[in-house]
Parts: sequence; C-alpha cells; structure tokens
Amino acid sequence: MMEPAGQRGRSRLWTVSGRDNRTGCFALSTRLRVGEGLPFVSGSFIGRLLGPLLGSVGGADRARTAAAVGGLFTAIVGQAREPGFYSAHSVPDSLDGRFEMVALHLLLVMRRLKGQGPEAGKLSQRLYETMVDDFEKSLLEMGAGDSGIARRVKTMARGMAGRIRAYDEALAESDGRRLEVALDNNLYGTVDPVPDGTLATMAAYVRSCAATLDAQPLESLMRGEVRFAPAPA
Repeated sequence: MMEPAGQRGRSRLWTVSGRDNRTGCFALSTRLRVGEGLPFVSGSFIGRLLGPLLGSVGGADRARTAAAVGGLFTAIVGQAREPGFYSAHSVPDSLDGRFEMVALHLLLVMRRLKGQGPEAGKLSQRLYETMVDDFEKSLLEMGAGDSGIARRVKTMARGMAGRIRAYDEALAESDGRRLEVALDNNLYGTVDPVPDGTLATMAAYVRSCAATLDAQPLESLMRGEVRFAPAPA
C-alpha cells in the first residue's frame, strides 16, 4: 500500500498477524474516531506529539479548528465509503483500497486549501494529522504491536508525500493520461489488470471533484463544510 507514488505495488501491507482484515466498504478502520464529541487529541502516538502544540492555541480557536477538522474528515470518509466505487469501479474492498480512497479525497481538500493563507494552512495540517491519527488507531485495533506502529506511520507519511506530489502535478496538466497513471500506481496499485475504462472514469471524477472544490467558498471549508462531485455511476 505504501509503495512510492511512481511505483506500482501489488502486496497488501495492511495485513496484520496473518489476517486480511476485510470489513466491507463501510469502514476505513474498526473505529473511525470522527464522531461528534470525540476529542481531536488522543492518547495515541501522534496525539501525544500534537498535544504541546495545540496546548498553546486558545480554547475558542481550538474548538473551532477541531469542529472544522471533524466536519471535513467526516465528509471525506463518507465520500470515500460510497459503495459504488467498490462495486462498480473496481476499487479494492480492502483496507488498502479504503485507505487509498480516503487519502485521495483528503489530498483534494488539502489542494483546495493550499496557498489560501496561514489559517487554511493550519487547517490542512490538522486534517492530515487527523488521518495519520486514525491510521495509527486502526493499526492498534487490528492487533499491530507497539514496536511496529512508528515504523508503519513513517512509511505512510512517506507514501502520502509521494501521492500529494503525483496527484497535484497530474491535476496541473490538461493531459488526463498523467492522472490515470497516478491512479493506476496508487488507488489501483493492488488491482491487476485494471478493467478497461476504469482509469479514465476515475480520472474524470477526480478532475470534477477538484473543480467542485475550487468553486466552493473558502469560508465554508474553514467551517468544516465541503462538497464533492457526485460519485460516478
């Protein structure tokens, strides 16, 4: 799952203790941690890292940021869990596939927030950290040992950096082929062969999402409100 963005991987690195951990396309992890009222900073590894930083933020600002992050992440996960992506468009119904879908939609939101000022930059960073926190909790709940958590989180961070670059550069070009290659390497990295027409359909969807996000007022995103393009039929 965490192959560099330019390389096509075929293994499921989400497998823990010999289990595939399939849970259907309605859950990214066994506990998503994005419900109303849940604290943003947890007792997890990434939460402990963020604690001192967030402790310096005023209570009202912190609450607004947490609410915005929660709203955005909930919408991202909800869109990524649309059953049609898995049943009609060959996204793997596995933790690899669901992770890739969440990562893709999160990166689209981060792209919209990019260059929109310091507050938008902070929101983007908190959003990314929330996904990392959820990833870590998923590993813990799947039975991964504590000794392997930090290594897996670092691997994910490196993989995300490659995905950010690959998708961002592909969306900046009018040629759809580069975006199809990025999707082939990442979203469909464990699918062989990818059905004909699937990459073109998903590339069109991603571009439609980018345009939909670009048209949304920044103020609504800062409140935690986000709309994506309709999932392809």
